[in-house]
Amino acid sequence: MKIAFSSEENKGLESQMSPHFGRCPYYVFVELDNENNVTSVATEENPFFQSHQPGAVPNYIADKKVNVMIAGGMGPRAMEFFNQLGVEAVTGASGTVKEALSQYLGGTLKGSKPCAEGEEHSRHYN
Repeated sequence: MKIAFSSEENKGLESQMSPHFGRCPYYVFVELDNENNVTSVATEENPFFQSHQPGAVPNYIADKKVNVMIAGGMGPRAMEFFNQLGVEAVTGASGTVKEALSQYLGGTLKGSKPCAEGEEHSRHYN
């Protein structure tokens, strides 16, 4: 399984989670084996950090063969894109990537609902 995390830093598992999905500076990609052991961690700069384009980030994440996208918050359009791409969107994450991963694997971090900021953005730009 491959999980992507929206991140404020380039520190791998110790990176702070970003409260934003599409406008975060980095994504941390974590691969797990069948027993949920971490097999690899990679951090990449968000290529769309300065130029927001609806649908571009979900497609970028899906192209990385990600199964789950975990973020602090996410707008309703991004959630819809992920649903169409077959990527599970999870929101409400905070702390470090390592903490969010542990919460997700432990079942305490699950599901998603649009953040207020994303809903406001959708009303003005759609």
